[in-house]
Amino acid sequence: MSNIPKNIVVLASTAVLLAVAAAAGLMLGASSVSLPELAAWAAGADVPDTARSILENVRVPRVLAALLAGAALATSGALIQASLDNPLASPNVIGVNSGAGLFVLLAASLAPGALWLTPLAAFAGALATALIIFALSLGAGVSRLTVVLAGIAITTVFGAGMNTILIVDPDAYVGSSTFLVGGLSGVLMRDLGWPAVYIAVGLAAALAGASKLNILALGDEAAHGLGLNVSRLRLSMLAVAAVLAGTAVSFAGLLGFVGLVVPHLVRFFVGCDNRWVVPVSALAGAAFVVGCDLLARVLFAPYELPVGILMAFIGGPFFIYLILKNKGGGLD
Repeated sequence: MSNIPKNIVVLASTAVLLAVAAAAGLMLGASSVSLPELAAWAAGADVPDTARSILENVRVPRVLAALLAGAALATSGALIQASLDNPLASPNVIGVNSGAGLFVLLAASLAPGALWLTPLAAFAGALATALIIFALSLGAGVSRLTVVLAGIAITTVFGAGMNTILIVDPDAYVGSSTFLVGGLSGVLMRDLGWPAVYIAVGLAAALAGASKLNILALGDEAAHGLGLNVSRLRLSMLAVAAVLAGTAVSFAGLLGFVGLVVPHLVRFFVGCDNRWVVPVSALAGAAFVVGCDLLARVLFAPYELPVGILMAFIGGPFFIYLILKNKGGGLD
């Protein structure tokens, strides 16, 4: 109970950080929008046509996409780590993102122009991969490292499949080069309608299941003794994680390491209580992606770096750090 006031402060601070990051993302870029202009636009007052056009056609869709993708991927990572009891697991590490990406490209190749199909295809691919990983995790004697290595192998195979589709059908996906590394430069408001609904439902389901994940952390036998259906809970939480990760991939591409980095940082501040980890991860993930996307826009101006590349520079060393940190037996 003593951690509750501290965690409330962390939650509030993360929300403030998110608001600041979103405001900066709306204002800064190749063409800047001033804070008075942003405030006037938000209040519905008159603003210069240039500022209005920048905000409504470029910045708002991009920042909203970053918010949704960050919240979805970070929450997905928190759910996967808790469900599999594996600190190295995340949507990109175990292949969930790649599965979603493969199905998105398949849908784009087989049914070009069917935008409504993209989120469904992404979910199907993410869920199929999550089920494979779930089946592997049930194997007797299978270590955490084995699950991670299997995920990396799945990612490699699915990556080959995506490249094959793009070679055979180069027009399958407009902006495919950005999609493969993860980027938000081409996102439009019309791309975010259904994904926003799916992510909202997924976040609600994640919050609803957070307390049960705490029981799961006690161990399978203890959880069974308390009346919890362990396999059903793991499967349902992995399905929610697949909805979140797959939906994010459908419009943001293969953004990596959000679901790995953010939940670990959140647990450092709020502990392992998933009732706090899940909501704070959603806010922190949104702030993280908005901030990284802003840096990717301004660091090399007038050139723009896809945000997925910047995240790889951050997430790769962090992944190595986690492997080294857990080498003393935490992987087995």
